[in-house]
Amino acid sequence: MTEQTSLIEYPCDFPIKIMGRHHEAFAQTILMIVKRHAPDFDEATLEVRASRNGAYLSLTCTICATSRIQLDALYQELHDHPMVMMVF
Repeated sequence: MTEQTSLIEYPCDFPIKIMGRHHEAFAQTILMIVKRHAPDFDEATLEVRASRNGAYLSLTCTICATSRIQLDALYQELHDHPMVMMVF
């Protein structure tokens, strides 16, 4: 298997979970990033969960992934954003 080989068959539905501190602009900021990489993402499918004490938010975006390049770029932009604590 080469480095470029992927175990994922594209296109496919691919869930991405993003966690960060609870902030009023967090969800909207993440949506802008996700839609930049997956313009067809349906915002109505966004899952939002607050932590038990409300200090953190977890967002789950299930996108239609079209390539490894797309996913790598999305993960990198999310990872680099200062509001994001974890992406998985």
